[in-house]
Amino acid sequence: MVFMRFRPRIFSPSLFRPSKPRTPTLAASPPLAAAARRRSIVSMASTTSEDALRRALAERQAAVDAQAEAVRALKAAGGAVAAKAEVDAAVEALKALKVEAGAAARRLQAAVGAGGGGAAREEMRQAVVNTLERKLFYIPSFKIYRGVAGLYDYGPPGCAVKANVLAFWRQHFVLEENMLEVDCPCVTPEIVLKASGHVEKFTDLMVKDEKTGTCYRADHLLKDHCKEKLEKDLTLSPERAAEFKHVLAVLDDLSADELGAKIKEYGIVAPDTKNPLSDPYPFNLMFQTSIGPTGLNVGYMRPETAQGIFVNFKDLYYYNGQKLPFAAAQIGQAFRNEISPRQGLLRVREFTLAEIEHFVDPEDKSHPKFSDVANLEFLMFPRELQLSGESAKLVKLGEAVSKGTVNNETLGYFIGRVYLFLTRLGIDKNRLRFRQHLPNEMAHYAADCWDAEIECSYGWIECVGIADRSAYDLRAHSDKSGVPLVAHEKFSKPREVEKLVIVPSKKDLGLAFKGNQKMVVEALEAMSEKEAMDMRAALESKGETNFQVCTLGKDVVITKKMVSISMEKKLEHQRVFTPSVIEPSFGIGRIIYCLFEHSFYTRPSKSEEEQLNVFRFPPIVAPIKCTVFPLVKNQEFDDAAKVIDKALTTAGISHIIDTTAISIGRRYARTDEIGVPFAVTVDSATSVTIRERDSKEQIRVGIDEVASVVKQLTDGQSTWADVSFKYPSHIGPQGDQ
Repeated sequence: MVFMRFRPRIFSPSLFRPSKPRTPTLAASPPLAAAARRRSIVSMASTTSEDALRRALAERQAAVDAQAEAVRALKAAGGAVAAKAEVDAAVEALKALKVEAGAAARRLQAAVGAGGGGAAREEMRQAVVNTLERKLFYIPSFKIYRGVAGLYDYGPPGCAVKANVLAFWRQHFVLEENMLEVDCPCVTPEIVLKASGHVEKFTDLMVKDEKTGTCYRADHLLKDHCKEKLEKDLTLSPERAAEFKHVLAVLDDLSADELGAKIKEYGIVAPDTKNPLSDPYPFNLMFQTSIGPTGLNVGYMRPETAQGIFVNFKDLYYYNGQKLPFAAAQIGQAFRNEISPRQGLLRVREFTLAEIEHFVDPEDKSHPKFSDVANLEFLMFPRELQLSGESAKLVKLGEAVSKGTVNNETLGYFIGRVYLFLTRLGIDKNRLRFRQHLPNEMAHYAADCWDAEIECSYGWIECVGIADRSAYDLRAHSDKSGVPLVAHEKFSKPREVEKLVIVPSKKDLGLAFKGNQKMVVEALEAMSEKEAMDMRAALESKGETNFQVCTLGKDVVITKKMVSISMEKKLEHQRVFTPSVIEPSFGIGRIIYCLFEHSFYTRPSKSEEEQLNVFRFPPIVAPIKCTVFPLVKNQEFDDAAKVIDKALTTAGISHIIDTTAISIGRRYARTDEIGVPFAVTVDSATSVTIRERDSKEQIRVGIDEVASVVKQLTDGQSTWADVSFKYPSHIGPQGDQ
């Protein structure tokens, strides 16, 4: 995606690609959600309206040009007073047309800004990032040494958010789906990554500044050029705009030659120096290292966590009682030597992945719990809508599976579970879509692939990949290691089956092919049933036949005495097969960044002279669940706060006590800015108030009930509406400065 898995056939390791925000000053508290939904609807409908506006502007500009030419012709003609009056009228008409063209340009600019960019999203992104860095959610690593691109540190609240997201991921997937969790090393021997294809094909296409040698991602440069033209060039014709949009839609599907051709066609140069660029060429993204002191045992920092699960399949299958289906999961660090990291947490060189490998019988991909998610309805973007230039549409998951849009129930089940996970975290469902991979975008072995994409200020960001990878991974490691990674289905009664038996004569093959004998034997043994029977027929009729050996790169002549081919009937007590793999792969950093943007809003202070920042984290994600504020410096209130502190600690609720000598309103605002959902104000020795962050409503509860009420709220056992109904409301200081 994502984040995570490479697709060998197309040489692309990226699972995540970029996205649209909210302006920080337009929204306020709960109404923000409605505003975001309206913006999302506008953005999805923008393509058609944008084309119409571009045509309207082009027509008005053409009218302006024609009228200007008419004015010039009249002035050149000169003449009497009557002619002067005619010129004046023509000039007035020209002015009116220019006003109309200006209005059309402003309408187009507004539409482009709403749909894909503009100053508003930049302003919003800056407000979010400034707040995150100021409050130490995350900061550039090695800051005092000017940092290193693509590396970030999580600060205290960022660590807490990340830990909460991962804890919920474990609850939602590992526990609820009875998965087997593993923890494998980050350093991986080269042979493992050769088998998986990473050593040869885990690449991005790179171009170099021909004079300075500075490197850039080729697809990033092309994408930036197209987006800038669409957002800033109001003179683009609808046809040219459609061309740029098409390039953006198929960007991940372009070959090196196609990327290079587009870069030359559009005159794209190095962003910093304006120097010409080299042709695109592949760059392997893995960090190479050595295992042991000799340097002879080559290893790599893993670019994903999945391979550790695949190589352990045999032991995991045994641990699971040799039963399918079952799933294994892993959370861990992965490493990619990105060519030009940018976009903060969205494209980094070290990141956290959470991956699931669900092993299933390839002949039965039904799922017993699919009915639990079949009625979910959300934005889906199947390949036919992408290829026809349409937008994502609301689709019921059950319908998508029944119509074959989604390949099978198990893949559909995990798509539904991913949707529930993201929306329960706090991702806006109207800014979340599931995009199906285009035909040439998918690896040749994959049955179907979908990406969960989240819209933020950078565009649509690929955050989760959900793929049916067939049996590719287990077969690749079986072939390389010589250890069969297979499953067994035992029959209640033995079954008689016909089996293909190929017996090469190594003696005769050795005499004929000498050092190439092994490659010829392997090719013969790897024949399909049809190939083998065609060879047998040819050998019986002609005594010899031509046979292509791919590893030799040529045809060889096989004679009748070199190989025996037959079909034999056998009684089988079990079926041996390589399981298929359904793989949901989560880029945790990307999800967290999108969550930051989706949760951020501002509201006016009491004086209305400044905007107060708020993160609307759900309690399950919030870094701190509640704060405790003694209203004034008073021994009685301090003692009560200590009692509450102890009770909250015993209940396992993260909290802070704030006794600073500032107003209660400023203390509320300070904790709202880091997303604390509840604030306990101690204004009595027997009862206190609990304030909810977004509504700013307050209730009064007894001191001995505080911990249980907050626990119910943060665990999701009760809602704010539930406790508001049960306890008396309280009118007190609000969260304004």
